Amino acid sequence: LYRLGVMYLDHDRSAEAARVFFKAAQLRPKDVRTLVNLGAAFDAAGSAAQAQDYYKKALVLAPSDSVATCRLASSIYAQASPTDPVKYQQAVDLLRDVIKRRPSAYCAYFTLGVAFADAGLYRDAIRMWRKVVDLAPGTPEAVSSTESIEVLEKFVTK
Repeated sequence: LYRLGVMYLDHDRSAEAARVFFKAAQLRPKDVRTLVNLGAAFDAAGSAAQAQDYYKKALVLAPSDSVATCRLASSIYAQASPTDPVKYQQAVDLLRDVIKRRPSAYCAYFTLGVAFADAGLYRDAIRMWRKVVDLAPGTPEAVSSTESIEVLEKFVTK
């Protein structure tokens, strides 16, 4: 069931993924990866509150899980707005905590890079994304980071 759910997520079929991960979670309610991916399926479907509930359930079982924390932070960040800056800060605090506990958690650097770029802090964003490329070359996050670095360097050097 887990692998089937991942396949559905990979093919942007979030509703099917959520149903399959939900069944998998019923069979293995303490499986952290299943809970995190169930959250990811809900995030992909636009149900951030439900997604965050599953990330938090995963973190109850594995408090130091960097992927669950990064997903939670990304989900919270995606809900933030200029009228609700508390969510921005909450997401950044979660990411900084991940980095403090696990300096090799490239997901945290990637998401911080996004946050810095959104805030117009391009040099900081580039620095975060270079860390992703160093820590996890070849990953989708590293590819995206490299592309983003190339774009932002044009603005920073001018």
